[in-house]
Order: sequence, then structure tokens, then C-alpha cells
Amino acid sequence: MNTDYKHSVSLVVDKCRGCTTCLKRCPTEAIRIRDGHAVINPVRCIDCGECIKVCPYKAKKATHDDLSVLGKYQYTIALPAPSLYGQFDNLDNIGYIIRGLRDIGFDDVFEVACAAEMVTAYTRYYIKREGIPKPVISSACPTISRLISMNYPSLCENIMPILPPVDIAAYLAHNYAKEKHPELSDDEIGIIFISPCPAKVSYVRNSFAGERNYISATVSVRDVYFALLDVMDKRADEPLDTTESGMIGIGWASTGGESSAILNEHYLAADGIENCIRVLDQIDNSDITNLDFIELNACSGGCVGGAMTVANPYIAQARLQSLKRYLPVSPNRPAGEWIPDEFFNEKGVEYNPYARLSADRHTAMRMMSEIEKITECLPGIDCGSCGAPTCMAFAEDIVKNETNADECTVIMRELFHEYIEKRKSESVFDRLKPFQKRDKDTEGES
Repeated sequence: MNTDYKHSVSLVVDKCRGCTTCLKRCPTEAIRIRDGHAVINPVRCIDCGECIKVCPYKAKKATHDDLSVLGKYQYTIALPAPSLYGQFDNLDNIGYIIRGLRDIGFDDVFEVACAAEMVTAYTRYYIKREGIPKPVISSACPTISRLISMNYPSLCENIMPILPPVDIAAYLAHNYAKEKHPELSDDEIGIIFISPCPAKVSYVRNSFAGERNYISATVSVRDVYFALLDVMDKRADEPLDTTESGMIGIGWASTGGESSAILNEHYLAADGIENCIRVLDQIDNSDITNLDFIELNACSGGCVGGAMTVANPYIAQARLQSLKRYLPVSPNRPAGEWIPDEFFNEKGVEYNPYARLSADRHTAMRMMSEIEKITECLPGIDCGSCGAPTCMAFAEDIVKNETNADECTVIMRELFHEYIEKRKSESVFDRLKPFQKRDKDTEGES
């Protein structure tokens, strides 16, 4: 497992109360409660942001770049995710957002939704190819790709090798900037992605697109939203910038938008990390068959439900439906069915298991046997009081010497009651006998 993975979900220890809410909701059991506060295991964490959403004390946060990063570059291009458009109430024209992005400091805007329409077309062509693993699993959600790489070795080759829209948008924006300003070096051009979730921040930071990663920084939809509120109502009488996106591109922000646009009836779309895990389990067990395409979004509602957004995801979905009403279907279509080599992911997804107990097979088998024996002795109620999400996870922590068995409050309570019952059966005289014997011995010595 790669230990150099750069995460974008972090803990604010001073705010954490050790309440176990995040512990119970983490889909990969990456969180433990130690010394009264949560601890995130970086090997298990998939940056889904679920802990950020459920923490009642705001003790989890997404790490991303600040808008001040714009000052580092001579020429900046904003890459707004289509989910940004669903954050604003009473918005009837995306042009207000595009103009607003220029007003807050960006020199130009390249909509990720435009690249999404191109990926939609390329997906149609790709799934028609002979010999490709089916079902093809969308690569748009980095959380799902990381989850598959850690838990589902047989499905790694099913992930679509075409780059996600954000990478294609960055590639096209970079080429546009070089053509428009040939005097600028690559370091002077800042391509800033406006992300709805921490998983996409981690995706960029870990350069999953390889040498084709042209994204310079990643800022949050939330920060951009509040910055835009100050400028979008100004100059209302001036002409607006025109969006180049269509219904299909904007639809990528919501669950089903990507899969329904490939014009193939044999698809499945699911959202919410727990639902996605259930679907992956069924695909891995061959319980789901005869599908050509799978779209999985870790966030409820799709990207509009990301941990770095503002609006309720279902309200955002309704807003996007209204915005799409007057847009063309898909103004960004490739000229032919040939998919450029630049749009394929050169790295691919490799299996990196996090659950491996030991590199040595015999040691791992012995440890697994110990875990099973310890689990049988535990109460099996998965209460989380021990600081682990389940009794089996607690048993694993014991075997790994990360905790002690006496952290199980249920067992300790039973032992305490056994001790009390035993003491009740003894008389006060019986309890004093050891001390009386010691006194007599002492007298004899004297």
C-alpha cells in the first residue's frame, strides 16, 4: 500500500469530543477513538468526506487551496465543476457565474461540464469495443476508484481508462492558454479546479492523471460560492458571459446524469457510499450481470452532495433541472469516434489492499485465526465503546497490538459484576483473615 498518499480529510483534535459518530459511519473503518478523540488511519481513508458531513462538532475538515492561490500565477483559468451551478437560489442563467468568476480574479473560465459531454461521447464509443471488461465502471468519482483499488482486485480492470472530465478540461484549458499566451511558461499559468469534494482534491494532489495532470490548484465550491455572492448581483444590466455547456454536461452533477446520457439501457446508477459498496459487492459476486455501464457516486445525490458544497444536494438537483431546461442537449461533441490517446489514463488503477495483516502469508493466517478466536469471546454488539467500529475490528486492533482487551467496556462490566458477586458471598471476617494472619506472623518475628 502506498504510504505517501496525500489526503485531503483531516482532524481538528481540539474540536473532537470522541463521540463515535464518525466511527460508525466511516465506510472503510478508518477511524478509531484513542485518548478521547478520533484518529484517522491514512492507509484506510478514502477521502469520501463522510466524517465531515456527520461530525456534530465540525472536527473534521477538508484540506484544499485558498482563493489567494490565484496571486501565484500570471494567467489563471477557472475549472468550475457543474455542481457549482446548483448552489445558487433563483439563478436563471449560468452566465452570471461565469462572469462572476472573472470578477473575483480569474482571467478565463473553462467549464468542466463541456469536457463531461466529450467524455460522454467517448464512453459511448468505448463500451462498443470488443473484448473490454464489462460492466465498465465510471472513473469520475475518485472515492469509488480508490475503494475498488483497495477492496475489489477483480474490478480494477473494469474502471474506464478514459480520464475524468476535470483532467480533460485541464488539458484543453492548458492548450488554450498556451495558444493565447505563448509568452507564458507552464509555471505562470494557473489552472484552478473548483471542487465539490475532498476526494477530487486528493485525486489532483496525488497526480492520478500522471504526466497529464495540468491542474495547478484546487479550491472548494464553498469558498467560491461565498466569493461569488458579493459580485454576482453587480452590473446586472451588462451583457452576460455565455455558457458553452449543455444539458448532458450539467447533468453530470447529479446521480444518473452520466449514465443516462450514454444512450444505453444496460446501465446502473447509484449514490451514497454504503449503496455503492453494496453494488460493488454484488458485481464482485456476480449477483448483478448483463450491464454495460455502472455509475457510482460516493456522495448522496451525486457531486452536488459533496462535503465542500453549500446547498442541500436535493435542492441543488432541482435547481440544475431548471437551469438545464433552456440549454442545448450537448454542444460539445467529438468530430468522430476516434478517442485521442491524450484522453486515456496512462497509470490505470492497481490493486493496493489495505486489509492485509502481514506480507507473510503464514503470519497473516495465524493473525486471522487469533482475530476470529478473540471475536468469539467479544459481545458482538458493535457498540463502539472500545474505540473501534465493530467487535471484529477491535479484535484486529488487539492482534496488531494497537489496543488492549480491557478497552471493551462490556467485558469489563461483566468482570466487575462477577467481582462484586464474589465479594458479597464473603463475610467481613473472611475478608480480614489474610490481614490477621499477616499480623500473627509479624508478632512471631518480633
